[in-house]
Amino acid sequence: MTASPERAEPLRLPPQRHGWMATFWVLFGVVALGALLAACAVYTAPALISDWQVREAAEPVADARISDGKCSSKIAIHICDLTLTLRRPTGTVTRRVNYVFAGLHVGDFSAGPMADPARPDLVTTDLGLDRLWNRTITLVVIMAALAAAILGALVSVVRNRRAADAAG
Repeated sequence: MTASPERAEPLRLPPQRHGWMATFWVLFGVVALGALLAACAVYTAPALISDWQVREAAEPVADARISDGKCSSKIAIHICDLTLTLRRPTGTVTRRVNYVFAGLHVGDFSAGPMADPARPDLVTTDLGLDRLWNRTITLVVIMAALAAAILGALVSVVRNRRAADAAG
């Protein structure tokens, strides 16, 4: 066996050099995640909020049509984009909605137009209303994860910059 030295010095690693290029890429990622967060707030949240407003009084509407609709699935996250058109005596109401929800599903989704007679401008679908809680939880989780990733990246940039400044 080898003898241990009487006075062992701690092993110190040299500080990692985080150049400006690494900081640039982290900040680029922050901007990209911020854009995703903004897209959630602009495209998905308004339809969700209006569906909460009409959920109690919404009923099927014969004069409404889904003129353009498609859903795509990524693992267990489903994204549906629909264009709803409602003919009224005062004019046509057209509304574009975006639904994001989670779950295991195989096959096609079906949707029927629904509206609150008192608020026909908030035309929606039974697909959106049936998955209201799912959509709410999914959106909150996605937005919280994006916000946490942005905050974590910014904290890491600040810590690495401070460590680099302190090291030399």
